[in-house]
Amino acid sequence: MTQEIRIKDAKDHVNEEVRIGAWLTDKRSSGKIAFLQLRDGSAFFQGVVLKNKVSEEVFQTAKEMRQETSMWLTGEIHEDSRSHFGYEIEVHDIEVVGESEDYPITPKEHGIEFLLDHRHLWLRSKRQFAIQQIRNEMVRATYEFFNKEGFIKMDPPILTGSAPEGTTELFETDYFDQKAYLSQSGQLYAEAGAMAYGKVFTFGPVFRAEKSKTRRHLTEFWMIEPEMAFTHQAESLKVQENYIAFLVQSVLDNCAYELKLIDRDPEILKRYTKTPYPQIRYDKAIEMLQEGGFDTKWGDDLGSPEETYLSEQFEQPVFVLNYPKAIKPFYMLPEEGRDDTYVCADLLAPEGYGEIIGGSERETDYDKLKAAIEAKGLDLSEYEWYLDLRKYGSVPHSGFGLGFERAITWICHLDHLRESIPFPRMINRLKP
Repeated sequence: MTQEIRIKDAKDHVNEEVRIGAWLTDKRSSGKIAFLQLRDGSAFFQGVVLKNKVSEEVFQTAKEMRQETSMWLTGEIHEDSRSHFGYEIEVHDIEVVGESEDYPITPKEHGIEFLLDHRHLWLRSKRQFAIQQIRNEMVRATYEFFNKEGFIKMDPPILTGSAPEGTTELFETDYFDQKAYLSQSGQLYAEAGAMAYGKVFTFGPVFRAEKSKTRRHLTEFWMIEPEMAFTHQAESLKVQENYIAFLVQSVLDNCAYELKLIDRDPEILKRYTKTPYPQIRYDKAIEMLQEGGFDTKWGDDLGSPEETYLSEQFEQPVFVLNYPKAIKPFYMLPEEGRDDTYVCADLLAPEGYGEIIGGSERETDYDKLKAAIEAKGLDLSEYEWYLDLRKYGSVPHSGFGLGFERAITWICHLDHLRESIPFPRMINRLKP
């Protein structure tokens, strides 16, 4: 019986007859031969239909099929050194499963809004396939890394009663007889987990109601947020750079085909697998920006242009350490010997991609944390449970959050976050 395989397994079946379920992405034909561009969700390759090797019915089917028609193919696998994939199938038989007419995304240029309106179909394209395969590899590698490092995964709630990152960026909703908010971050809950289990990480969707239209912002995105008890900031930075290096190496090891499809140079990515990464203080970053012609003064937050400029000065990701208190959240540990900075760091990705990680050592003193919450004008009653973590066996602890889509965008060298997630949610887009 002919074996059913997926396209990605073609290398294991050279000169064998196989059966594959696939879709037609494009075709061309002459009098005696038809070339079918095929995909099955695992890879793309070419099917060759020779008129003198198949029935007249099969050859006519091959010539007349329209884009995105689904089918079962039977044929023999051959090597094909001219293609990215390296293999093709000489088709012996075609069984149409589902016909397709007037497929809207044709092999021509389309505007981005049109493509986003048809995102459910755009995902089938070669470039989007490659990006989502790389995303999937990064998900797999994330679990592998943190499991090997002794973390356990903890799932924080999506609905919360408080704001860890600032009250102006919340999506509010009715929760029976009280207000609730879509989570901006799982961090505060991860801190509770760290006090229970030592090392935890969260990995899930978070929401920001920022009315931003930049290429670095989504309203719904995924965050990885590790938290570590008995850990100072310097130790946390080592975990951060080791995690990023591991992610990049995993993509290099397991996504060579996909990197070719998006023309991402693996030699550039190899630079990012070498640690340690450079570090500069926020103070130094301001000096560099001023020398670079930016009208930036100490105390200003760093926006996309500033982060892009700084990241372009380094060939590796760079940590910017110890930001002013006024521009960071309340839960961070003040820097010893300074009354104006926190022990914190952002990791800026190279090639102009800016911040992908934000992290800090956390305040451990009950009274100081309480005062910081009050100073930010937050409702103390919403944080009583969080303050409890400082009452019952408080320890030094640190953590960080990685914006998953930002990391994908950088590793894939994309222009915008919207391609890094299957169905992007932005200020002006809720469909499909």
